Amino acid sequence: MDFDAIIIGSGFGGAVSACRLSQAGYRVLVLERGRRYDAKTYPRRDDDPWWFSNTAPELWNGWFDIRVFKHMAVLSSAAVGGGSIVYANLSAVPHKSLFYSGWPPEITWDALAPHYETVGRVMNVQKVPDNQWPKRTFLMQEGAQAIGAGDRFQTLEVAVSFDPEWTYNRPDPFNPKHSKRFVNEHGVEQGTCVHLGNCDIGCDVDARNTLDRNYLAIAERNKAEVRPLHLVTGIQPEGSGYKVTFDHLAEKRRQAGSATARIVVLAAGSIGSTELLLQCRDVEGTLTNVSPRLGYNWSSNGDFLTPGFYRNREVQPTQGPTITSAINFLDGSRPDGQTFWIQDGGFPNVVANWLSRGTRAGDARVRAFLRFATAAIRRYGPLENVMPWFAQGIDAANGRLLMRRRWWLMGKKMLDLDWDITESAKVIEAIIDTHKKLSKSTGGIGLVPPSWSVDKFLITPHPLGGCNMGSSAADGVVDHKGEVFGHRNLFVLDGSIVPEALGVNPSRSIAALTERAMSLITKEGR
Repeated sequence: MDFDAIIIGSGFGGAVSACRLSQAGYRVLVLERGRRYDAKTYPRRDDDPWWFSNTAPELWNGWFDIRVFKHMAVLSSAAVGGGSIVYANLSAVPHKSLFYSGWPPEITWDALAPHYETVGRVMNVQKVPDNQWPKRTFLMQEGAQAIGAGDRFQTLEVAVSFDPEWTYNRPDPFNPKHSKRFVNEHGVEQGTCVHLGNCDIGCDVDARNTLDRNYLAIAERNKAEVRPLHLVTGIQPEGSGYKVTFDHLAEKRRQAGSATARIVVLAAGSIGSTELLLQCRDVEGTLTNVSPRLGYNWSSNGDFLTPGFYRNREVQPTQGPTITSAINFLDGSRPDGQTFWIQDGGFPNVVANWLSRGTRAGDARVRAFLRFATAAIRRYGPLENVMPWFAQGIDAANGRLLMRRRWWLMGKKMLDLDWDITESAKVIEAIIDTHKKLSKSTGGIGLVPPSWSVDKFLITPHPLGGCNMGSSAADGVVDHKGEVFGHRNLFVLDGSIVPEALGVNPSRSIAALTERAMSLITKEGR
């Protein structure tokens, strides 16, 4: 075998796997479809590599991947570091009650708690210092008190490095010169946050504690090999392990290659991992023993955004870390029984410019959302006065991913999503109602995007499920360690194995599940 372990993807599941396996002495190869970025190569201009194309990745292999289905658009990343490169830095732990049912019996709160702690420590998570709250955080606290939920307001842990001496009151506070350079405990140089607001498109001062600055850095120090721009196309049993085929996306063309290993960890995300296993089982016929439950129990994690507009109040959504706080309704105590939390939101100046111009998009429903945003800004005031109320909630997790021909009996089979919003509409409506109350009680107006009110179309950056954990192939695709039923030493460790909505940002849960799995796998000496 060329390697002991091949890991497909370098996000929270892939990075943790690479770190722990390489530390245990395994020869590790990480195949990542995206590029390796740094502060000099982050996209900024309109003509920069923003988009990753699933039909022509050799030509378009940029920052964001948007998959648009009938009632859902899914936003993910393509980069060394996976979702940590584009996410909002949130390192959230779900409510303990989430693990009371729906999981294999081995997955309990007590079993995961030490791994949640480990992830937080490795990624150096911390709250925004009290003297550095953006205006959005104060608005969140005011809104919580105004709707009678003041005790539910909380600041959140984020994977960002702060300088306690920095404040908004200093002259020219956002100048990168105020960022203090340091070398983190993993030997990687970083800077401290000066609230530039560019979290989702790459921090100009390296303040975000992304996976390439911790878990992947540890893995590479232990001789793990990371290959960017390597798109995996197939997995098949070979000898005592597996052969992984891939295309190297170099010089605007595909160069086919392959590698073998006794262990394969699939960590390409809910969409990517499920799609690859469906391709291998249903199209190529190389992994025929994969459970018939593959593709089921997909969830959007109840993600929703309602912009609040304020005529006479500056919110400054482009300043500060993207998310800093929440109003927590995760304990299930609401009279309507709905479980969710509300977050303050932000977006970079680049995105603000796109909205101001009404930038065109490829999909008609995405264009409709942009037109709505542009018209609302023109009518209700500038972007400086907009509060993007975010939320995640416990939806029905009843979606199904499958391979389907676009023209019935004709054409290539492509990934599709069957998503019935009926059972999840209640939590979305409860979120919207709360967003409106928060806006109104703080002097604003919350406007529901027509993509929901007219078309029941959602956008999620937190897809979960498709390769769900279970106790057997009859009720799941993988076991509690992420091992695929029917295929020894083939593992899935990413958001696709989560069997239900988490109701919070999922990155820390994915990493904690992977930490637990790796502790068992390396102990067994696989």
